[in-house]
Amino acid sequence: MTELRYLDFDYSEDTEGHGTFDAMATTSPTKTREVLAEVAQVLAWANANFPEAQGALEDGAAWDFDLQQARETPELDTVTFSLGGTAEFCAALRAHFKLD
Repeated sequence: MTELRYLDFDYSEDTEGHGTFDAMATTSPTKTREVLAEVAQVLAWANANFPEAQGALEDGAAWDFDLQQARETPELDTVTFSLGGTAEFCAALRAHFKLD
């Protein structure tokens, strides 16, 4: 089990049974590196547990992601991270990171 400090995911499902975990973290620029380290940790887990399975879900991949980073003001950075996958992928991600 790995605890995340910055990434607080919201979960949704589509009609094909794919799930999506969306997180947004707005922090001072000095903390952005820590947020991105959590993103890297999640992606490392996904690559280790579902190797060579990343890609477009509609093409049969097990998981995919989108990452955006923006400097909102000189004092604030926002990182948005979406991670989607099959039911099996989502269940494993939820269990490993204790996501509700």
